Amino acid sequence: MSSSLNRLERKLGHTFQNQDLMLLALTHRSFASRNNERLEFLGDAILNFVAGEVLFERFPQAREGQLSRLRARLVKGETLALLARGFDLGDYLRLGSGELKSGGFRRESILADALEALIGAIYLDAGLETVRERVLDWLAGELDSLTLVDTNKDPKTRLQEFLQSRACELPRYEVADIQGEPHCRTFFVECQVALLNDKTYGQGASRRIAEQVAAAAALVALGVENGND
Repeated sequence: MSSSLNRLERKLGHTFQNQDLMLLALTHRSFASRNNERLEFLGDAILNFVAGEVLFERFPQAREGQLSRLRARLVKGETLALLARGFDLGDYLRLGSGELKSGGFRRESILADALEALIGAIYLDAGLETVRERVLDWLAGELDSLTLVDTNKDPKTRLQEFLQSRACELPRYEVADIQGEPHCRTFFVECQVALLNDKTYGQGASRRIAEQVAAAAALVALGVENGND
């Protein structure tokens, strides 16, 4: 296991003085009663602080609400899971047999939680400056892509507010189909808007994502937004 952990250390960019902390961060509650949940709690707090600090510095003109939305983009589960997959984190997780069989090593929530636990472990192992450096390095690409325009409301909210401003009925969303295995599903959603003759459609890894895609398509069909927004 030690050589395997060494490979992960190189990917993370941190060599643990106490490798037991790293092992604990990779231990899911399905594997043992002593698991990564407490480290996840700590890592979540550190991640939010580091993200908030860097956004405060980068966007001096941003209002509190804008900063909050930018931070939410940085620390959301999808972003963390994407980072975790880049580290091949699923290959190193210690999962119970049930989670292994159901593909838990690919599950977004488990990957995101484990990455937060690793942040907590690095903090305990080496302190705040080191963990800040690691987190900012991991998030560099996301940070560089952020602008205050990114704080716009999500498509479902924009569509709802547009229709309400015109005293129209709210959109109706319906799941048309679900495909794939339980741990790797694709949702297909239809969106019905009174101002449109035809439904719009969306698909995604969750119902929420598929609804957002369908709402964005409706905004384009209504001429409110263009497809490049």
